[in-house]
Amino acid sequence: MKALLALACLTLVSACGGSSSTIPPSRVVRAPFGHTKDNMPVEMFRLSNARGMEVKAIAYGAAITSIRVPDRNGTIDDVVLGFDTIDGYLTASGYIGAVVGRYGNRIARGQFRLDGQTYQLATNNGPNHLHGGVKGFDKAVWTAETREIDGNAAVVFTHVSPDGDEGYPGMLTAKVTYTLTPANELIVDYTATSVKATPVNLTQHSYFNLAGAGSGDILQHRLTLDADRFTPVDATLIPTGEIAPVDGTPFDFRRPTAIGARIDADDPQIKNGNGYDHNFVIRRSAPGLVHAAWLEDPSSGRTLSISTTEPGVQFYSGNFLDGSMVGRGGRRYQRRFGVCLETQHFPDSPNHADFPSSIVRPGEPLQSRTVFVFGVAK
Repeated sequence: MKALLALACLTLVSACGGSSSTIPPSRVVRAPFGHTKDNMPVEMFRLSNARGMEVKAIAYGAAITSIRVPDRNGTIDDVVLGFDTIDGYLTASGYIGAVVGRYGNRIARGQFRLDGQTYQLATNNGPNHLHGGVKGFDKAVWTAETREIDGNAAVVFTHVSPDGDEGYPGMLTAKVTYTLTPANELIVDYTATSVKATPVNLTQHSYFNLAGAGSGDILQHRLTLDADRFTPVDATLIPTGEIAPVDGTPFDFRRPTAIGARIDADDPQIKNGNGYDHNFVIRRSAPGLVHAAWLEDPSSGRTLSISTTEPGVQFYSGNFLDGSMVGRGGRRYQRRFGVCLETQHFPDSPNHADFPSSIVRPGEPLQSRTVFVFGVAK
């Protein structure tokens, strides 16, 4: 949208019980995390609160490397896929934990037309452009600074993308802020300004496994999506342009449903995605922050609630994880060991006039918020 939805105030009570006003604020610690192949230093930032929640993020790709939260018995474990050292992030595919951009998701044939001019982007996913191209924002070292926001610890990552970067027009300045609150909320704020009109779609690409990263697949996780419609895709995962109802299809997650219940259904869209790899249209009656998704692991009792100002969420069931990536503690990440819930504008929006616009123009910055709230089912 030309100036994305105004950020809404969010008041939540922690699933752990009690009022957050009586709990000490979160804090942040920074430390070295190695160097890139061209010897650029990369720092890690550890946000923690008094409830035992901890979030780690690094300047390389503004990637979230770890989120540790308690289960129903108070046992704390990591619930996102990640690596022990910088080498994993430098060599692995899959965008593990990273912020992707300039344009998260796909653009057909790497082309779009804007203000009378045709632009050709890098094609790095078959015939299409994916997650910003060959060297997207996930492969950049962002600058970082720590802050205190409303008494809570935060880290702000900034990346400047030059004019022509991967084929995109205009110099773009992107900022991503991670804030941890006493109520076990991880607030992710995105802003972007450009000197020329350009498509922008920033999103967070963490793979969640609420049973514990590397512990097994996510097929028994129960998912709810506040979406009555989704955008079907062709064989290369580009939206056809249709906005289709989920009713009567394997894409109906309006009630809590095990991810694995229909993941291998005899359905053309399931076959195109090799499982789930589709954009869902978030139900909303007004602009602002709305609830989008709920994820629950029955074995641990851990829950994740997601609210966003974005119009869509990409549900990706980790279909292309294949065991080649060795994660924390030497665990291999096999197929469907993690699920991504990427709040976003729709894939290929620059080529669909009836999709919500993802164009950022001078003086009309992108502003977006997504809130991840971790809790325990009662």
